[in-house]
Amino acid sequence: MNTSSPLTWTDELTLHQPQIDQTHQEFIDLMKELSLNMQSCDSALPIYQRLLDHTEAHFAMEEGFMAATGFAPDNCHSKQHAMVLDLMRQVLVHTHAEQDLEPMRNLLPELESWLPAHVDMMDAALVFHMNQVGFDPVTGTLSHPPAPAETAISSCGSANCG
Repeated sequence: MNTSSPLTWTDELTLHQPQIDQTHQEFIDLMKELSLNMQSCDSALPIYQRLLDHTEAHFAMEEGFMAATGFAPDNCHSKQHAMVLDLMRQVLVHTHAEQDLEPMRNLLPELESWLPAHVDMMDAALVFHMNQVGFDPVTGTLSHPPAPAETAISSCGSANCG
């Protein structure tokens, strides 16, 4: 079982983008709830399914923001999302089939260490870019149009990310 202390929401994770910050807080809350309910598949699976559903919606929201602001469809931020979702889905299938929580127990601390790095690099770059192009995520409008398609962003959105 995970013996490290669970990830908690801190100011260091705040990106000052309300939709993304709220989604990250919810993600952390679901991971914490899962961590506290790893006694059996009956208790863990419904929470894990909620975490997976939330993660799918979370990533879809961010990818919608990327698409609206000039990211190429195959950018590295979206690729990282796809890898995380693939792994989470594999763990769910294994847990259902084998009634074995060990992969889930192993994945949880990995997600807890992955999220802060992802927020700090990929999501911070996305929020910076959204601000640069004047993107309003509530209305989906831009005050400065994104770059033309031939210069669409294929990296994570930061000049430091290649």
